Amino acid sequence: MSLPHVRNLINGQWQEGHATGVSRSPATGQAIGSYADAGATSARHAIDAARQAFRTTSWASDRQMRARALLEMADRMAERRDELISMLVHENGKRCADAAMEVDAAIPKLRYNAALALTDTGRAAETGPGSYSMTIHQPAGVAAVIVPWNSPIVLAVRSFAPALAAGCTVAMKMPAQTALTNGLLFEIIAATTTLPAGVINAFTESGNQGAPLLVSDPGTDVVSYTGSTAVGRVIMQQAAQHLKPCSLELGGKTPMIVFDDADLDAAVPVLTAAVTTFSGQFCMAGSRILAHRPVAEELRTRLIAALEAVPVGPDQDPATAMGPVIDRAQALRIDNLVVSASAFGRTLVRGGLLNPEGADAYLRPSLIEVDDPQASIVQREIFGPVATFEMFDDEDDAVGRANATEYGLAASVWSRDVDRPLAVGRRLDAGTVWINNWGVIHDQFEEGGFKQSGVGRLNGPRALGEFQEIKHFVHAVDNR
Repeated sequence: MSLPHVRNLINGQWQEGHATGVSRSPATGQAIGSYADAGATSARHAIDAARQAFRTTSWASDRQMRARALLEMADRMAERRDELISMLVHENGKRCADAAMEVDAAIPKLRYNAALALTDTGRAAETGPGSYSMTIHQPAGVAAVIVPWNSPIVLAVRSFAPALAAGCTVAMKMPAQTALTNGLLFEIIAATTTLPAGVINAFTESGNQGAPLLVSDPGTDVVSYTGSTAVGRVIMQQAAQHLKPCSLELGGKTPMIVFDDADLDAAVPVLTAAVTTFSGQFCMAGSRILAHRPVAEELRTRLIAALEAVPVGPDQDPATAMGPVIDRAQALRIDNLVVSASAFGRTLVRGGLLNPEGADAYLRPSLIEVDDPQASIVQREIFGPVATFEMFDDEDDAVGRANATEYGLAASVWSRDVDRPLAVGRRLDAGTVWINNWGVIHDQFEEGGFKQSGVGRLNGPRALGEFQEIKHFVHAVDNR
């Protein structure tokens, strides 16, 4: 039986790349399919097609068409929901429940942005007798979208849906680690009949030639990137050559602050999930557990037991609570970081490779206790199932430790006190603060980071603004 092969979608046509890549299962390391591996030439074609569609179709001016296309795409995705879930499990290593969570978040996001396309408005005022002003929002032009491998479906939609709703056309780079999943998304886009050819152009790339061109080329007008802070800085530098706006959601080190009046029965399962969901490959992973000193011993004991009991294995095993990380190289990198952490921390849960001599990417969760918030394992985004455990003395100490990294994407505060979480949350450098919860995202509310966790916002009404220009009309009338 031949393995599947997927191609890129440029100007409504299927195209090969400059090479052929192989997609491998993180559960076995074995080849599961091949893909057209794109580069600079594919990126060039994607930009040119998007620019042509922006100039020659009615996409930028017809909000009714945009809404219909997004709604139809949501329907096409819903029809292929089970295929997408199965492929994410097979290729990305997610558990079926986690893959379903991703796909089921993407479908309503398309529909929400369809509504935004219809409800976006400007302002108007009579600024003086016979003098009127109004503003309208116009699409910025061609949006360059660069998508990470950890949640490729929902994170692609999170960027390209508001871009489309705003009236932009799109040139999008998808990650090679999820090439077959990308191929299913490309098929869904191609099957959206109300979407003019060239409005979305998408390619898969394993190297680093096409993505930089999307950022630096004058043919794109705005950049939307989700990924690491280090790459985000490079993107901003390259985009600055053309003063190109960037929307960047970058790294995170989410502090989970547990006060002595917290409900530990409710908190511990969520803290455990915050470390292990998507195998910790989540920008909002709860990778820093800050324990109020009076409750630290009990919380430590409970967390050790919970993390050591997490069943790691294939999704086919109904007992599995965490699948593999994305590939063997990532598993080895993360394991080495856990080993090196013993130089400045106390290993509470060793975790480590499930099969040290194997080719798979299974990795058990780890917990490292540290005193110094400047320790590298606290300051660095691990992007795997590894958490640190720190103790704090009071609210000031908790806030100081929580804000001690360069990141500011999200935080979580646990307390039965009705006022304390809001008071503490106001002082946290974080774009999202959960109270007695974690990982909850709503399409209608903005998402993004403080500090080095990014610029701009996606989700919510403001997401459209990342892909728009504002034009001011001034009209003086003859008052006869």
